[in-house]
Amino acid sequence: MSRATRLRVATLILAWAAWEALARSGVVFQGVVPSSLAVFASAATLLGSPGFYAHLWRSTEEIGLGFVIGSAAGVAIGTAMGVSVFFGRIAHPYIHVFAPTPKIIFLPVLMILFGVDVGSKIAMGSISAFFPVVVATYDGVRLVSPVLVRVASSLGCSIWQIVAKVYFPSMLPAVVTGMRLGLGVAIIGTLLAEIKLSNRGLGFLAIQEYEGFHIPDLYAVLLITFALAVAANVAIGRVAARLQRHR
Repeated sequence: MSRATRLRVATLILAWAAWEALARSGVVFQGVVPSSLAVFASAATLLGSPGFYAHLWRSTEEIGLGFVIGSAAGVAIGTAMGVSVFFGRIAHPYIHVFAPTPKIIFLPVLMILFGVDVGSKIAMGSISAFFPVVVATYDGVRLVSPVLVRVASSLGCSIWQIVAKVYFPSMLPAVVTGMRLGLGVAIIGTLLAEIKLSNRGLGFLAIQEYEGFHIPDLYAVLLITFALAVAANVAIGRVAARLQRHR
């Protein structure tokens, strides 16, 4: 086990010990900071409940589709902005303005356009994922050496060949970073939309537990969501590493 891995494990153990000590200390109400054992028991009960998987599937569907649509659009537009100076000058001010804007403010408009069911949640995930990916892709394209592009052009490569053989391998690390950030905000945006107005999903389940003051169950939902997000992030990293090995 490497030193970095040992430090990560030690940090997790210390964080868990601090949480458990706070829960048992009586300093705060135990209903607000329950024992981790109660949270793990609630998580096991949730995972053993057939009804939970309907909520899990709904959120997975909304987040997954939103992330794929937003990431694909972000890579396409970010690449076009970097390759075409003219298009980049036109689109960059809009990206610069809207990228830091909290995406939740678009939710009422999305509900009008796509309804209050799955469509608005997918759209929310798409918008959330789009901006980190488009910014990272644009920056990645701009870091590609112009010399490589001129050499490829002089060899008679088409613009699509240049993008595939020159730009894509160089900008892949930046795109992966953008996708990881995009996945995180897509999860947040989708769950916030589910909390606001939905009848199914992990966000809906979390707000139901909160309103019933079932705090261990609330933390269990959040713990499962966190674990799934970490797994998806790891999967993105492994796919990217495989692509880099075969480029």
